[in-house]
Amino acid sequence: MADTATLPLRVLFCCGVTQNFFDLPRGETGAVWQAYGAMLSAVEAMEGVRVLGIMDDDRLAVGASGGAPWTFYIMADVADLDAVAAVCNLYRTTPVGDYSLWRYGKIEARVGRALRVPEAS
Repeated sequence: MADTATLPLRVLFCCGVTQNFFDLPRGETGAVWQAYGAMLSAVEAMEGVRVLGIMDDDRLAVGASGGAPWTFYIMADVADLDAVAAVCNLYRTTPVGDYSLWRYGKIEARVGRALRVPEAS
């Protein structure tokens, strides 16, 4: 059995679109979508982060996310807490016109480890 201290962190990034996005006129949301695309590409390219999957919850949850249920989720194996913080920081640093992505969305991280069932003894 692997030493759990050496396993990567299993992280669920919970991402929500806030009311500021929905307050934009229909023709002005494209820049926000492009910023989300840039942010997701940056996550996938980030050293120490291996994206396992992204799930969009927009079919059954419509409107701004105040918390759970979130708009979309990123499941990733992450090397350490600094890398987790770097993913979250992308909301501060990804530009959307004169603003940053955090004007239109938010992120929270749930950090754990992959579930490993011990072998029967």
